[in-house]
Amino acid sequence: MARSGAVSSAIMASGTLVSRILGFVKAILLAVAIGSTTNLANIFEMANNLPNLLYVLIAAGIFNSILVPQVIKASKNSQDDGADYISRLITLAVLALAVVTLVVVALTVPIITVMTPDWGEGQRALAVTFALFTLPQIFFYGIYTVLGQVLNAKGAFGWFMWTPALNNVIAIGALLVFIQQFGSYAANPHELDNWSAGQTFWIAAMATVGVAAQAIVLIWPLRRLGLDIRPKFGWRGIGLSAAARLSGWALATGIIANLAFLALARTANIPNAYTEQYLQANPPEVIAGNYALTQSTMLYSLPHGVIGLSIATVLFNTMAAAAADKNTAGVNAALSKALRYSGIANVFFTACLIAFAGPLGMLFSGGMPESGAVVGQVVVVIAIGAPFLTTAFLFGRIFYAQEDARTPFLVQLVTSALTVVAAFVIQHSVEPNRMIFAIAACYAAQNILSTLIYHFLTVRRIGDYGLAQVLDTHVRSLAAAMVAGVGGSGALYLMGGWSAEGWPWSSLLTALLTLAVCGIVTGVLYLIFLTVFRLKELPELTRPVLARLKR
Repeated sequence: MARSGAVSSAIMASGTLVSRILGFVKAILLAVAIGSTTNLANIFEMANNLPNLLYVLIAAGIFNSILVPQVIKASKNSQDDGADYISRLITLAVLALAVVTLVVVALTVPIITVMTPDWGEGQRALAVTFALFTLPQIFFYGIYTVLGQVLNAKGAFGWFMWTPALNNVIAIGALLVFIQQFGSYAANPHELDNWSAGQTFWIAAMATVGVAAQAIVLIWPLRRLGLDIRPKFGWRGIGLSAAARLSGWALATGIIANLAFLALARTANIPNAYTEQYLQANPPEVIAGNYALTQSTMLYSLPHGVIGLSIATVLFNTMAAAAADKNTAGVNAALSKALRYSGIANVFFTACLIAFAGPLGMLFSGGMPESGAVVGQVVVVIAIGAPFLTTAFLFGRIFYAQEDARTPFLVQLVTSALTVVAAFVIQHSVEPNRMIFAIAACYAAQNILSTLIYHFLTVRRIGDYGLAQVLDTHVRSLAAAMVAGVGGSGALYLMGGWSAEGWPWSSLLTALLTLAVCGIVTGVLYLIFLTVFRLKELPELTRPVLARLKR
């Protein structure tokens, strides 16, 4: 990776890391406020995730995969650095997002009805209330993505990854106010019959305020680019036809992928209908719901979001430029480097997720060890697919960089069809208290399958991308991660983490301190054994850090 690429990746990764840390703080406070395996937690989680699910279903594939190559091409082929093209593209996106958001909000009740099978009238009514506040997020998610991808295409990578931190800061502030005004769930259990409009405002309305701020703040760095960007209508003859053709495939891919995901999400809502009955019949056992699944998904996608996505975003420009120049060797080199560098981080994080699932679950339990144990169990299941989440994503970028959106559609069609079948099987053959674990396993299997399919298609398209070298890096990293994970598990044992009455399970603070100590032990061991196993990328990765420390 070129120095500029490394610096850009570092800026993006640091922004994503800060945002993810703040996101964890937000999730921890949310669990403190309304619990983690409770009725209210699952209702809010469904309503708050719904706008993101629908946005990804409708538009995210188009904006994320199509905008960057088209903006780069327009910038190269115009005297105004692409300003006219970008202005018309943003104007069209804003109008389309506004129409889509209004239609979705108008259909709130039927959407909630479809997504909440077997829910009671009270549960569904509160879900509709939450959704009316959260569904406008669709518009702001779209604006954030469009503006952010334009900035990425212009080489201003940092803003797209740093502004979600503002969203999380606003949400954290709102949750602190909620806890101060209404108390924590452990001290004052919040139920459907004592829920108020004030609580809805601080939980749901402020969540949308955060998403809106995340999008609006990007206007400032966009203006600093010096482009004459303003609302412009009329989209004939400016080269949008190519983008439209690609967008058709991307839209189809997004619809297929997320219809399958929605099928799983709908299945994940089923356990909440049985939560209270199950607790009464099986005290003190708790049942995993969609909140536990969301927190586990957030944890397992952390290495992809912090490392994989940052590397992919920078190298996607390199891939697109190499593909435009018919430079297959350049495309291969970019893919190989992305797979190797992301793999070094991914296998380490996966080992940590499995080794420290208990304390991690405790962080998102709201202070209730029984809930923490359930979240941790879901984390172990879903963590297996963590490295493959990034590899599948990177393989897909190869085809989008070559303006081929049809191949990712076909890959997604196969995996989504199998996912829908799996959702049907889970819904009709798995007990409610085991559904979330089955869905977590389905996530992992989908990532593995996508990686395998993409590998064969990539080899057919661009030849050998350095598979032997990629596998060598992953095997050495995996060996080091396994040894480090065993050492970290030993540290966890010494701190009492293997016992339900142990110190790490005493409180949120003890869980956090346990993770800090065990994480440091595991990280040091990982670096040591990467050296022992002679990972050839290690000097290149550590050289900039060591040089800065010397200075």
